[in-house]
Amino acid sequence: MKKTVLMLFVGLLSLGVYAQETAKIEFKSETIDYGEIERGSDGVRVFEFTNTGNVPLVISNVRSSCGCTIPKKPEEPIMPGKTGQIEVKYDTNRVGPIRKAITVTSNADTPTKVLKIKGTVKNPGAK
Repeated sequence: MKKTVLMLFVGLLSLGVYAQETAKIEFKSETIDYGEIERGSDGVRVFEFTNTGNVPLVISNVRSSCGCTIPKKPEEPIMPGKTGQIEVKYDTNRVGPIRKAITVTSNADTPTKVLKIKGTVKNPGAK
């Protein structure tokens, strides 16, 4: 009886250790500040991240809070210890403050992550 209980305990313990294998996404920064930029200037910025987990990281979806911001996700899995990028392009023809959210969905231990961009687009020549 003791052997059976011991075997069950060891089996459950090893199953728990196996379940610990996950992808983990760690961003260099979760907010990009455009600062003050001129209308029509380059609106492309990059969020850099690392897979600090022990299985490949698969980013399944990246979406923006509005159509003025276009995110681009990596198509290939990011292997453990490797880095990747999410490119974000903001339409700088829209004058005014920038306050947008980009939602990243993946197989990481935190499956949904919200990134932010902020700043102000100024009209050239306007005071």
